[in-house]
Amino acid sequence: MDNYTVNFTTHEASTNSTTDYFWLLESQKMCMFSINLLFGLPTHSFIIWLIITGTGSGVSSEFFNLNLSVCELFICLNCLFYIMSVCFQRILELPLFLLGLSFTGRPVFQCLIGVERYLAVVHPVTFLKYKPLRYRVIFCTVTWISILGSCFCSLFINLTNNGQMHTKILSLQFLLFLFIQLFCLVAVLRALKQSGPGERRREREEENHMKRRAFQIILIDRA
Repeated sequence: MDNYTVNFTTHEASTNSTTDYFWLLESQKMCMFSINLLFGLPTHSFIIWLIITGTGSGVSSEFFNLNLSVCELFICLNCLFYIMSVCFQRILELPLFLLGLSFTGRPVFQCLIGVERYLAVVHPVTFLKYKPLRYRVIFCTVTWISILGSCFCSLFINLTNNGQMHTKILSLQFLLFLFIQLFCLVAVLRALKQSGPGERRREREEENHMKRRAFQIILIDRA
Protein backbone atom coordinates (compact mmCIF):
# COMPACT_ATOMS: atom_id res chain seq x y z
CA MET A 1 0.00 0.00 0.00
CA ASP A 2 2.85 2.38 0.88
CA ASN A 3 4.71 1.55 -2.36
CA TYR A 4 1.57 2.22 -4.38
CA THR A 5 1.09 5.56 -2.62
CA VAL A 6 4.70 6.57 -3.29
CA ASN A 7 4.52 5.57 -6.97
CA PHE A 8 1.23 7.38 -7.45
CA THR A 9 2.57 10.52 -5.76
CA THR A 10 5.75 10.43 -7.87
CA HIS A 11 3.76 9.96 -11.08
CA GLU A 12 1.43 12.82 -10.18
CA ALA A 13 4.36 15.13 -9.38
CA SER A 14 6.02 14.24 -12.69
CA THR A 15 2.78 14.93 -14.57
CA ASN A 16 2.37 18.30 -12.86
CA SER A 17 5.99 19.20 -13.67
CA THR A 18 5.51 18.32 -17.33
CA THR A 19 2.28 20.32 -17.47
CA ASP A 20 3.92 23.34 -15.85
CA TYR A 21 6.82 23.14 -18.30
CA PHE A 22 4.40 22.93 -21.25
CA TRP A 23 2.44 25.97 -20.11
CA LEU A 24 5.70 27.87 -19.50
CA LEU A 25 6.74 27.25 -23.11
CA GLU A 26 3.31 28.25 -24.36
CA SER A 27 3.43 31.44 -22.30
CA GLN A 28 6.84 32.31 -23.78
CA LYS A 29 5.50 31.67 -27.29
CA MET A 30 2.49 33.88 -26.63
CA CYS A 31 4.71 36.66 -25.33
CA MET A 32 7.07 36.41 -28.30
CA PHE A 33 4.23 36.33 -30.85
CA SER A 34 2.50 39.27 -29.13
CA ILE A 35 5.68 41.38 -29.33
CA ASN A 36 6.19 40.42 -32.96
CA LEU A 37 2.60 41.35 -33.77
CA LEU A 38 2.69 44.59 -31.80
CA PHE A 39 5.87 45.96 -33.37
CA GLY A 40 6.12 44.10 -36.67
CA LEU A 41 2.65 44.79 -38.05
CA PRO A 42 2.78 48.62 -37.96
CA THR A 43 6.45 48.71 -38.96
CA HIS A 44 6.08 46.63 -42.12
CA SER A 45 2.79 48.33 -42.97
CA PHE A 46 4.61 51.67 -42.85
CA ILE A 47 7.46 50.31 -45.01
CA ILE A 48 4.99 49.07 -47.62
CA TRP A 49 3.26 52.44 -47.61
CA LEU A 50 6.58 54.27 -48.09
CA ILE A 51 7.59 52.07 -51.04
CA ILE A 52 4.20 52.28 -52.76
CA THR A 53 3.87 56.05 -52.35
CA GLY A 54 7.35 56.54 -53.78
CA THR A 55 8.91 58.21 -50.75
CA GLY A 56 11.97 56.02 -51.16
CA SER A 57 13.61 54.91 -54.40
CA GLY A 58 10.36 53.74 -55.99
CA VAL A 59 8.57 50.42 -56.42
CA SER A 60 10.81 49.21 -59.24
CA SER A 61 14.12 49.47 -57.39
CA GLU A 62 12.61 48.33 -54.07
CA PHE A 63 10.46 45.53 -55.47
CA PHE A 64 12.24 42.76 -53.53
CA ASN A 65 12.03 44.80 -50.32
CA LEU A 66 8.32 45.33 -50.99
CA ASN A 67 7.73 41.60 -51.33
CA LEU A 68 9.82 40.92 -48.23
CA SER A 69 7.73 43.39 -46.23
CA VAL A 70 4.51 41.80 -47.51
CA CYS A 71 5.85 38.40 -46.45
CA GLU A 72 6.77 39.78 -43.02
CA LEU A 73 3.29 41.28 -42.76
CA PHE A 74 1.72 37.86 -43.29
CA ILE A 75 4.14 36.39 -40.72
CA CYS A 76 2.92 38.97 -38.18
CA LEU A 77 -0.69 38.03 -38.99
CA ASN A 78 0.27 34.39 -38.51
CA CYS A 79 1.29 35.28 -34.95
CA LEU A 80 -2.23 36.61 -34.43
CA PHE A 81 -3.73 33.41 -35.88
CA TYR A 82 -1.59 31.31 -33.56
CA ILE A 83 -2.75 33.29 -30.53
CA MET A 84 -6.36 32.92 -31.66
CA SER A 85 -5.89 29.16 -32.20
CA VAL A 86 -5.45 28.71 -28.44
CA CYS A 87 -9.10 29.67 -27.98
CA PHE A 88 -10.40 28.48 -31.36
CA GLN A 89 -8.98 25.06 -32.18
CA ARG A 90 -10.67 25.04 -35.59
CA ILE A 91 -8.17 27.52 -37.03
CA LEU A 92 -5.11 25.62 -35.75
CA GLU A 93 -4.32 24.41 -39.28
CA LEU A 94 -4.04 27.98 -40.58
CA PRO A 95 -0.92 28.98 -38.57
CA LEU A 96 0.62 25.60 -39.39
CA PHE A 97 0.03 26.31 -43.08
CA LEU A 98 1.51 29.82 -42.90
CA LEU A 99 4.73 28.53 -41.31
CA GLY A 100 6.06 28.22 -44.86
CA LEU A 101 6.30 32.02 -44.96
CA SER A 102 8.84 31.99 -42.13
CA PHE A 103 10.73 28.92 -43.30
CA THR A 104 10.95 29.79 -47.02
CA GLY A 105 9.54 33.24 -47.82
CA ARG A 106 11.69 35.37 -45.54
CA PRO A 107 15.10 33.76 -46.36
CA VAL A 108 14.42 33.57 -50.11
CA PHE A 109 13.55 37.26 -50.39
CA GLN A 110 16.58 38.13 -48.26
CA CYS A 111 18.72 36.06 -50.64
CA LEU A 112 17.24 37.86 -53.65
CA ILE A 113 18.07 41.22 -52.09
CA GLY A 114 21.60 40.03 -51.34
CA VAL A 115 22.12 38.71 -54.89
CA GLU A 116 20.78 41.96 -56.33
CA ARG A 117 23.27 44.00 -54.31
CA TYR A 118 26.04 41.59 -55.23
CA LEU A 119 25.34 42.06 -58.94
CA ALA A 120 25.04 45.84 -58.55
CA VAL A 121 28.46 46.14 -56.90
CA VAL A 122 30.51 43.29 -58.37
CA HIS A 123 28.88 42.82 -61.80
CA PRO A 124 27.24 46.17 -62.71
CA VAL A 125 26.87 45.29 -66.42
CA THR A 126 24.87 42.16 -65.59
CA PHE A 127 22.86 44.16 -63.06
CA LEU A 128 21.90 46.75 -65.68
CA LYS A 129 20.90 43.94 -68.04
CA TYR A 130 18.45 42.47 -65.53
CA LYS A 131 17.44 45.78 -63.95
CA PRO A 132 13.98 46.10 -65.65
CA LEU A 133 11.00 45.39 -63.42
CA ARG A 134 9.80 42.39 -65.43
CA TYR A 135 12.76 40.28 -64.24
CA ARG A 136 12.02 41.11 -60.63
CA VAL A 137 8.37 40.19 -61.16
CA ILE A 138 9.39 36.83 -62.64
CA PHE A 139 11.70 36.02 -59.72
CA CYS A 140 9.10 37.08 -57.16
CA THR A 141 6.37 35.04 -58.88
CA VAL A 142 8.55 31.92 -58.76
CA THR A 143 9.34 32.67 -55.12
CA TRP A 144 5.67 33.00 -54.12
CA ILE A 145 4.91 29.70 -55.88
CA SER A 146 7.74 28.10 -53.89
CA ILE A 147 6.36 29.64 -50.70
CA LEU A 148 2.93 28.17 -51.42
CA GLY A 149 4.51 24.73 -51.88
CA SER A 150 6.44 25.18 -48.63
CA CYS A 151 3.20 26.09 -46.82
CA PHE A 152 1.50 22.88 -47.98
CA CYS A 153 4.62 20.91 -47.05
CA SER A 154 4.72 22.45 -43.56
CA LEU A 155 1.03 21.67 -43.00
CA PHE A 156 1.43 18.06 -44.15
CA ILE A 157 4.53 17.43 -42.04
CA ASN A 158 2.99 18.96 -38.90
CA LEU A 159 -0.26 17.03 -39.29
CA THR A 160 1.62 13.75 -39.77
CA ASN A 161 3.93 14.57 -36.81
CA ASN A 162 7.03 13.74 -38.85
CA GLY A 163 9.37 15.98 -36.92
CA GLN A 164 12.57 14.27 -38.07
CA MET A 165 11.87 14.95 -41.74
CA HIS A 166 10.91 18.53 -40.94
CA THR A 167 14.20 19.08 -39.09
CA LYS A 168 16.27 17.71 -41.98
CA ILE A 169 14.49 19.85 -44.57
CA LEU A 170 14.82 23.00 -42.47
CA SER A 171 18.51 22.32 -41.77
CA LEU A 172 19.38 21.87 -45.46
CA GLN A 173 17.33 24.92 -46.40
CA PHE A 174 18.95 27.03 -43.69
CA LEU A 175 22.48 26.03 -44.75
CA LEU A 176 21.74 26.78 -48.41
CA PHE A 177 20.34 30.25 -47.73
CA LEU A 178 23.11 31.00 -45.22
CA PHE A 179 25.80 30.09 -47.76
CA ILE A 180 24.24 32.30 -50.46
CA GLN A 181 23.88 35.30 -48.17
CA LEU A 182 27.39 34.95 -46.74
CA PHE A 183 28.88 34.67 -50.22
CA CYS A 184 27.09 37.81 -51.42
CA LEU A 185 27.99 39.68 -48.23
CA VAL A 186 31.70 38.86 -48.38
CA ALA A 187 31.91 39.62 -52.12
CA VAL A 188 30.18 42.99 -51.73
CA LEU A 189 32.27 44.01 -48.73
CA ARG A 190 35.49 43.06 -50.53
CA ALA A 191 34.46 45.12 -53.56
CA LEU A 192 33.56 48.12 -51.38
CA LYS A 193 36.94 48.05 -49.62
CA GLN A 194 38.90 48.17 -52.89
CA SER A 195 39.84 51.52 -54.39
CA GLY A 196 39.53 52.12 -58.10
CA PRO A 197 42.66 52.80 -60.21
CA GLY A 198 43.73 56.36 -61.00
CA GLU A 199 41.61 58.05 -58.36
CA ARG A 200 42.61 61.50 -57.14
CA ARG A 201 43.06 62.03 -53.42
CA ARG A 202 39.91 64.06 -52.82
CA GLU A 203 37.76 61.76 -54.94
CA ARG A 204 39.28 58.76 -53.20
CA GLU A 205 38.46 60.19 -49.77
CA GLU A 206 34.86 60.94 -50.76
CA GLU A 207 34.40 57.52 -52.31
CA ASN A 208 36.00 55.80 -49.33
CA HIS A 209 33.57 57.67 -47.06
CA MET A 210 30.64 56.46 -49.15
CA LYS A 211 32.05 52.93 -49.18
CA ARG A 212 32.39 52.96 -45.40
CA ARG A 213 28.76 54.02 -45.06
CA ALA A 214 27.66 51.29 -47.50
CA PHE A 215 29.86 48.83 -45.60
CA GLN A 216 28.16 49.70 -42.30
CA ILE A 217 24.67 49.59 -43.83
CA ILE A 218 25.25 46.11 -45.26
CA LEU A 219 26.62 44.83 -41.97
CA ILE A 220 23.60 46.20 -40.07
CA ASP A 221 21.21 44.81 -42.69
CA ARG A 222 22.73 41.32 -42.55
CA ALA A 223 23.00 41.24 -38.74
